[in-house]
Amino acid sequence: MNKTILTIIGLGRIGKVHTENLVYRVPEAEVIAVTDPDPATAAFAKQVGVPFVQDEVDNILANEALDAVIICSPTPTHLNLIEKAAQHGKHIFCEKPLEMTIDKIEQIINITKKHEVKLQVGFNRRFDANFRRVQQQVKNGHIGEPHILKITSRDPAPPPIEYIKSSGGMFMDMTVHDFDMARFVVGSEVVEVFVKGAVRVDEAIGEAGDIDTAVISLKFANGCLGVIDNSRQAVYGYDQRLEIFGSKGMSRIGNNYSDTEMLYDKYGRHTGLPLHFFMERYTEAYCEEMRAFVRAINQNEPVTVSGEDALAATRMALAAQQSLETNLPVQIS
Repeated sequence: MNKTILTIIGLGRIGKVHTENLVYRVPEAEVIAVTDPDPATAAFAKQVGVPFVQDEVDNILANEALDAVIICSPTPTHLNLIEKAAQHGKHIFCEKPLEMTIDKIEQIINITKKHEVKLQVGFNRRFDANFRRVQQQVKNGHIGEPHILKITSRDPAPPPIEYIKSSGGMFMDMTVHDFDMARFVVGSEVVEVFVKGAVRVDEAIGEAGDIDTAVISLKFANGCLGVIDNSRQAVYGYDQRLEIFGSKGMSRIGNNYSDTEMLYDKYGRHTGLPLHFFMERYTEAYCEEMRAFVRAINQNEPVTVSGEDALAATRMALAAQQSLETNLPVQIS
């Protein structure tokens, strides 16, 4: 079996998830090195059986056996790392956000095209089996012409304030997944965004210059209308639901639960809470996106989520921020 040889750059929470998935669950891949300044990196590498820990990215990129890099480092490092990897002819998987500005994302796209390397972006929800099933129902015409899309996306708790200050705002950090999912499911570009936002969870989030609650209206090029509701805190857990209604019917998905047991008594019907957060909810999706990236390299196929997809979602996030600030609908050309 030909294996894709990879390295992981950045071993935060998601970097470790990708490493473990590639090592234990993607037999077509082999991770030969990890790079992270954390002193605990060597212990983690030993634990999962990765043979090398590199302090300098340049050292591992110069390895001719290396096929691709998985970039999970902070967003401000992405452009430089992608440029270096592309110059060495390495294919690239990069976590979102790809970058914070349109100009930098366009630079990244042009760099990877110039060096003829693949670039896949970490919009993991596209690989969730339920979301993919809804998208296929729409694509196959089973609901007819799409009329209305509804997405609910609420976190169980807000991130630390220090993270919020550097995240680029809720639309860039959190809602960007929903923007990508909206395009993915409807199969059409968004041409208008209108936002109402508020601080309803924590005043410190507002003091940091962000919001924690939003309702976002979308208009698609194909005439479909959409609405996304976001909250940084749902006390009952991670709330991830989607519904699309069309001329022939409707498709929708609810939350995932750790079990399907229900207790019935004189007080009513009782169930468990939804899976608590994204690491639990999208466990399989994270693994499947790594499989898809490796498959695209091994079989020389197009990647599933491209730089252009990241560019479109970022345009929507920036339009949402502009709409929030101006209290007006914003057109996306």
